[in-house]
Amino acid sequence: MKKAVLAVMATSFLVAACTTDPYTGEQKVSNTAGGAVIGGLAGAALGTLAGGNDRRNALIGAGIGALAGGAVGSVMDQNENALRAQLQGTGVSVTRTGNQIILNMPSDITFGTDQDAVKPQFYSVLNSVALVLKKYNQTVIDVFGHTDSTGSDQHNFDLSQRRALSVANYLSAQGVDSRRFAVTGFGETRPIASNGNAEGRALNRRVEIQLSPLT
Repeated sequence: MKKAVLAVMATSFLVAACTTDPYTGEQKVSNTAGGAVIGGLAGAALGTLAGGNDRRNALIGAGIGALAGGAVGSVMDQNENALRAQLQGTGVSVTRTGNQIILNMPSDITFGTDQDAVKPQFYSVLNSVALVLKKYNQTVIDVFGHTDSTGSDQHNFDLSQRRALSVANYLSAQGVDSRRFAVTGFGETRPIASNGNAEGRALNRRVEIQLSPLT
């Protein structure tokens, strides 16, 4: 029986991609959160054998300053506002929990059935995400892959890994620092809805991007 969490390590190859700069406008009410706090990160850093502390140290060593105190909430507010403005009407949800932001990308709009290559029509959405990630670079990025329960455990686990890695590599190809990434496949182990019906399975098939402040 597989473990619920298994990090995927990838070499620093980048997938080729088209580049466009779509802007979809929206205004949103800010959800301020003061103070500085942030929990552990799952996975291994993209292209390295780095864990949470190693990833942090690599970024700080590269001259990206860590956040402290009230700056944490302020910077995450800026990230959230920009992402909501960019992702209006795309099918990608933006959820703020404390000082973490999660982008939920349903697999049905991101990938073909049983495929791990990002759909070309989804490039523009990821390009919009990349714009924000590059502008606000004081975050670490965890990419989580999830599937429904259809098929074998191993197949679902492998597919969730490959899909999460495809998203991380695409964003890296758009200029987002690969040292900020960790990639984890969860397979079918973390459903957010029932796998007993088509609607629930569609919700469970997803890739999530979690942003946490660099502290």
